[in-house]
Amino acid sequence: MLKEIIEFMAGVKMTIVSAAFLFISLGFMIAGKQPTFDPIWLTIVISGVPIVYRAFYKLIYVHAISSPLLITAAMAAAIAIGELFAAGEVALIMAVGEILEDITVDKAKRGLGRLLELTPPEGRRICGGKESKVRMEDVQPGDILRVLPGETIPADAIIIEGNTSVNQAALTGESIPVDKSAGDMVMAGTINCFGAIDIKVSTVKDTYLQKMINLVKEAQENKAPTQKIVDRWAAILVPTAMVIALLTYFITGEIIRAVTVLVVFCPCALVLATPTSIMAAIGHATKNGVLIKSGAALEEMGRVDTIVFDKTGTLTTGEIQVADIVVFDKNISEEKLLTLAASIEALSEHALAQAVANKAKQENTALLPVKNFQVFPGRGVSGQIEGKNIFAGNMAFMRDSNIVLSDENKQQIQTLQAQGKALILLGYGDLCIGVLALTDSRRPDIENTLDLLQKENIDSIVLTGDNEAAAHFFARGLNIKHIFADLLPQNKVEKIKELQQNGRQVCMVGDGINDAPALKTANIGVAMGNIGSDIAVDAADVALINDRISSLPYLKRLSNLTIKTIKVNISISMTLNFIGIILSFYGILGPMSGAIMHNVGSVFVILNASRIYHKEI
Repeated sequence: MLKEIIEFMAGVKMTIVSAAFLFISLGFMIAGKQPTFDPIWLTIVISGVPIVYRAFYKLIYVHAISSPLLITAAMAAAIAIGELFAAGEVALIMAVGEILEDITVDKAKRGLGRLLELTPPEGRRICGGKESKVRMEDVQPGDILRVLPGETIPADAIIIEGNTSVNQAALTGESIPVDKSAGDMVMAGTINCFGAIDIKVSTVKDTYLQKMINLVKEAQENKAPTQKIVDRWAAILVPTAMVIALLTYFITGEIIRAVTVLVVFCPCALVLATPTSIMAAIGHATKNGVLIKSGAALEEMGRVDTIVFDKTGTLTTGEIQVADIVVFDKNISEEKLLTLAASIEALSEHALAQAVANKAKQENTALLPVKNFQVFPGRGVSGQIEGKNIFAGNMAFMRDSNIVLSDENKQQIQTLQAQGKALILLGYGDLCIGVLALTDSRRPDIENTLDLLQKENIDSIVLTGDNEAAAHFFARGLNIKHIFADLLPQNKVEKIKELQQNGRQVCMVGDGINDAPALKTANIGVAMGNIGSDIAVDAADVALINDRISSLPYLKRLSNLTIKTIKVNISISMTLNFIGIILSFYGILGPMSGAIMHNVGSVFVILNASRIYHKEI
């Protein structure tokens, strides 16, 4: 109850009310009138009580000396000698500073809830040859479920009947759907793309997806909060202020001078130094398509020395494209091979088939009519073109369709597979006439981005769920020191923890649901906000809404500038405090004029911070 009252008093509405009472009191002072009840008391209560509460809470429960403790001492001393306006003015400035700080703190953490929504609440259970809908909480290991094309697989299970392709990108980061048949494992949260399949449930509760949710929870709970710069200074400022105030009193014998020292020493400008700079930086970033969720994230980015990238959808576009068209039959041209492949694949909904059809559109290729079209889920498609049987699919499909491949053809296929590319073989009649190799294309700005990061003395590392061949083929020619492939989400988390244990400050950049645990574990997480999943964006500290990986060097420079500005603001604050202490010691400043000096320092700090917003970075 007390906490709710304190939060209400420290809120924006009550702070506005507090400011109104301060200005009413100022009006009486200017008019030279003494009211029966000075409204400044209301300012002291509204803005001062939350400060006193925070001071003693941190002192008793956290065992920390904080800036609110110094403000509390200054207010108490000012009230004791009747300098009420000085006490109210200091309390109000501190309240405004706290509100600005809160604005820069991210409070929305919806990622876990969205992860839980990935699995459907119901499934189709097959019992005694009959199909019935059941709640997943009633499903037991060993039950048989049927999953139709386009549906989300509700549990970790083994396929017992049917062939299909499964989109596992959400959990593993693989860019291309994986062909599955009887005996293969499927995971909860992945999508059945084509054929209907019957699956035998392995587990409903301890699924791979649930393990990933637990990873996110663990990372969120274990991630140490970033200490505010002002709190680091408070441990020095508070004892120093007390000692100087006592010395002033003992040397001069005037309590008012000692109180003025406390008032002048109040870190009002210091409290404003961080939030004003961070708010200006967040505004600058927003203009450039970068969403920074908290001031702590901006400070952390300045300390980063290692950036860990996911591959698919992060360093690549996430779009599958035809990379190679290899002809096996000398009597057929590349154009003819593409025409035949696109004509049959245009009728399929498979992701690879759509990529072939899109390639044909780009080349303005006229498609041929197809008869007797058939789909073989997880294997390929067939039909008739110009009176000949045509088959498009994987090696197993060619073999089962009695399509002949020479040893030379098999060697060419192995070369393409070693590059980690997905293949569509084309059988026409009884011969394999060629192959189309598909891959996820690199982002156009990736090479320049990695070079700029190296100039900032940042190491680049890639962690991907893709296979070893695809990962290393992708990394060729890029300024990437280390690349680790075939990683599950927990493996990515382990790698990041290993880097952190070696003293590295790690930034993780990802786009998919499978990246959420790693984004949470890293010192700072950056999500590709445009194509990235909502869950990745929720888990991250920064979202690249512009979907440009080239924003990373900009983000690093912005962070460095912000930290530099904060340090300059702190220097301004400390310099003014030093001057104020000297003037207070000699009696030149009183509590009232000392409070005015705070306003001068605060204005300097705010003006300096605002320069970030308008600066070219």
